[in-house]
Amino acid sequence: IAGISVPMLLCAKPYFLSKEASTHHHSHDEEEDDEDHGLGEILIHQAIETIEFVLGMVSNTASYLRLWALSLAHSELATVFWEKAILSTLNVNWFATFIGYGIFAGTTFGVLLCMDVLECFLH
Repeated sequence: IAGISVPMLLCAKPYFLSKEASTHHHSHDEEEDDEDHGLGEILIHQAIETIEFVLGMVSNTASYLRLWALSLAHSELATVFWEKAILSTLNVNWFATFIGYGIFAGTTFGVLLCMDVLECFLH
């Protein structure tokens, strides 16, 4: 879709805007028009808008890729925390498992949940 959008923004839209301006200009020949835009000015303005459009698309894509990568990292961190804090203490005794659960809950809250909040603020 983006491959079609950029040529349309660069070529088709300025063409139709200049046609609209010329028909508007011919219908109001008696009146002085303060906004007489030539094709060059329309092309320059549309090139600037197209650049802004492409930059916005790239920025949004990079942002969502960053969120996806962070989500994968959180999944891996949760697995590591579970294995190291809970599974490694199950064979020791109940008190070690209790301490392991506290470590798991603290690291899960501190790292995963607080990082998610920070991620929302950064996004």
